[in-house]
Amino acid sequence: MTKVAAKADLPFRLRLRLLGYPDVGVDGAALQLGERRALALIIYLAAAKGPVPRETVSALLWPEADGETARVRLRRLIYKIRQAAGADIVESDRANMRLSERVAVDSDVATFESLLARHCFADAERVYASDFLQGFHVDDASDLEEWIFFRREALRGRLVHALERLIQSAFEERRFADAAKFAERLVECDPLNEAAHRQLIRAAAEGGDLVSARRHYQFCADLLQRSLGVSPSEETRALQHAHTAPASQPLLPASVVRYVAVDGLHVAYRTVGDGPVDILLVPGFVSHVERTFEDEHCRRWIERVAKLGRVILFDRRGVGLSDRAEACPTPEAVARDMGAVLDAAKSRRAIVVGASEGGPGSIFFAARYPGRVRCLILWGAMAKGCRSPDYPFALDSRQFDLWLRRITKEWGGALDLRTFAPSLAGDALTQQWWASLLRAASSPGSMRTVLSALRDVDVRPLLPQIPVATTVMHRKGDRAVRMEAAVYMAERIPDARLLLVEGDDHWFWAGDQEPLIREIEAAARP
Repeated sequence: MTKVAAKADLPFRLRLRLLGYPDVGVDGAALQLGERRALALIIYLAAAKGPVPRETVSALLWPEADGETARVRLRRLIYKIRQAAGADIVESDRANMRLSERVAVDSDVATFESLLARHCFADAERVYASDFLQGFHVDDASDLEEWIFFRREALRGRLVHALERLIQSAFEERRFADAAKFAERLVECDPLNEAAHRQLIRAAAEGGDLVSARRHYQFCADLLQRSLGVSPSEETRALQHAHTAPASQPLLPASVVRYVAVDGLHVAYRTVGDGPVDILLVPGFVSHVERTFEDEHCRRWIERVAKLGRVILFDRRGVGLSDRAEACPTPEAVARDMGAVLDAAKSRRAIVVGASEGGPGSIFFAARYPGRVRCLILWGAMAKGCRSPDYPFALDSRQFDLWLRRITKEWGGALDLRTFAPSLAGDALTQQWWASLLRAASSPGSMRTVLSALRDVDVRPLLPQIPVATTVMHRKGDRAVRMEAAVYMAERIPDARLLLVEGDDHWFWAGDQEPLIREIEAAARP
């Protein structure tokens, strides 16, 4: 195969093979072109897997140039690629462009994603040699840099997800050396992820290497103090002793994380407690069925509710330990997740607690499958994602998009903690946990997909169709979802009760936990 010598190696593999021309090929790690925009164009078209508007490409590569200048530069760039490859790699017409149909793309990214789709997590982990286009930069191409950033973060998030699955399997099979290996790589992905450090400590301790366990605990403690000014959590401190069970496990009986297939995806769930009544918690925009227990406030809430019945936790498609690929959590999709999780947990009927963005899916489920709902409790929820003339108490589409752009850029920190939990905003451990949970549960690109689905949600027509006993609960000072959203739902759901609670925390486990726990307790009575 004829190849052109490289100027510089790239931190990934991309090979293009021209079908019908066995002696012609292009190796992305060894393609010499006069400027990096040419290679960027090939990469972008390979990722698109189909036609892309010429205007989109020219704006991506030359965002500061006027339209005509960008079009001329694009034509020149296509010519340079043809000259370097010795063949027409890029096909284009007046409107669109794409890689030639005679080009077969073989890339590490495609291999990685294919292995994940088949749940070959160990093989996928080995393929992921480095972050997507790490160190690759094109001057004066901010839009391209943004695309690379989101693609990189999405792939990194999927690696983290694969590593967590591998660690979980290794512990279940008592392969502690493998658990330590995967946990070590998880620490490399996110050095401030205390849960990953804890997995590494646990693997060493349960494998009998107490010296390594203590050494890594001290490394973790020093890193947290130096970087964040905090001490290790109670859960991490407990792991100093080899015979101490991981404190991230709740005090009441809890299942391991399990998976159920839905629409070709796998949804993660687990149960806590073993009471006669089932309580299905439908989470907000982000969740993680393992990391949930690392926050003392959230863990305390779950343990108290688990004394009333069996709590069923799950991660909606697209977040947490559930599959993320092409996962758009519409209300209909979330309802299918809910039904599959109840089936897998062998639950006929449950108290459904729909929190925040979990509200629309819970509303859909209660309206369509009332026989499976003992009662419905909506907390801090909404029936519509964006403002309209007849729904004036939400962000309009422009404001929503601005907010979405901001949070994706700021992803990885203690995002909007003062909005979600003002009473905990100054708590260093909560800040650390929330930032770590966000990084583990999603990536900026995946979260953009999840929240874009929320923007388009409108389940208002279903409100009058809910035939089950419903309680709508909301904190009066909630800054994330306005109280009027609760009033709106309560007025339209037949015989719904409206309970407005003092306080301004959006999270149900922050602030006063008693009102929601009392409501669940009342619903659990025979």
